[in-house]
Amino acid sequence: MSQSGTTPAATPAKTAVQLRGLGELFERVGILIVLLVLIALITIVERLANGTAYFLSIENFSNIARQIPWQAPLALGEFLAILTAGIDLSVGSVLALAMMSTVIAAHAGVPAIPAMLIGLAVGAACGAVNGLALTRLRLPHPFIPTLAMVYIARGLTNLLSNGTPILRVPWEFRVLGAGNVCLFTFECTPTSLRIPVPFIVVVLLFVGFGIFLTRTRTGRHIYAVGGNPQAALYSGINVNKILTLVYILSGALAAVGAILLAGRTNSGEPQAGVGTELVAIAAVIIGGASFFGGRGNVFGVFIGLVIMGVIGNGLNILGVQPFWQQVAIGVIILLVATLDVVRRRTNRT
Repeated sequence: MSQSGTTPAATPAKTAVQLRGLGELFERVGILIVLLVLIALITIVERLANGTAYFLSIENFSNIARQIPWQAPLALGEFLAILTAGIDLSVGSVLALAMMSTVIAAHAGVPAIPAMLIGLAVGAACGAVNGLALTRLRLPHPFIPTLAMVYIARGLTNLLSNGTPILRVPWEFRVLGAGNVCLFTFECTPTSLRIPVPFIVVVLLFVGFGIFLTRTRTGRHIYAVGGNPQAALYSGINVNKILTLVYILSGALAAVGAILLAGRTNSGEPQAGVGTELVAIAAVIIGGASFFGGRGNVFGVFIGLVIMGVIGNGLNILGVQPFWQQVAIGVIILLVATLDVVRRRTNRT
């Protein structure tokens, strides 16, 4: 009698625990499974439609590795903002301002490294304005200060450059933005296996921020503020300080993207970064972060970027119009956001 009375109650609880465990496992590896399935589908379709296998070639993966890096720091900065249940709409405009500031400084005779530091300082300053406007002016949402910064940074960029691109950057920029490391040889040859330097920079950057967010007290505070700012405040965390730091880091990371892009294009372009904030947000959401804050990891953001790169590259190889890339990414964002809402409702119940 007692067993029959307890079993029905125990079974649903056990099932719920198992489902939650499966959900946590999918959160960790699900995005990687999505990437692998996407690669397999593109490979199969290419073989059937074109009779080729270029997509899986080392040359093509090298192309993808070159296209992603300059956008990766922007996505990482956007991830920090979204992790605190915020958003940074200004990363594309800040990138342009930092890019032009750096290239103008280099053309004025400033050595390459100090010129890069000027760009980083400009990006961090823009982020500081965003963070302080949010916290000191008690604005209701970071949408407002970062939207204002979109116009401020873009306007300053055009004032600095007079709306005119500046060609040629120092070789140090070119190494960071377009250089290669050749494996198993002292000198690069046409047959050498090459790894793009900007891809290495991005991997190191993501590893560093992964350690920062998970192994340091400040990183854990960022998660706490995003998860429940009121509880974080009661536990002694300086919420305003954390939020300001997050937007400073977001601005500085946009400047890192500016340096990589300047090296890749060998120029400073005042219209650079237009619309890239949407790419950064898409990569973060596809990577599993939540708009509700407090959830996500840098690995997911990186894979989200790779997924976007693979989609664009695959559609180009298949001869599909580029506009379909926007449609595909939009559908993926909608699905991921819906899954996030369902997961949140499930956890509440």
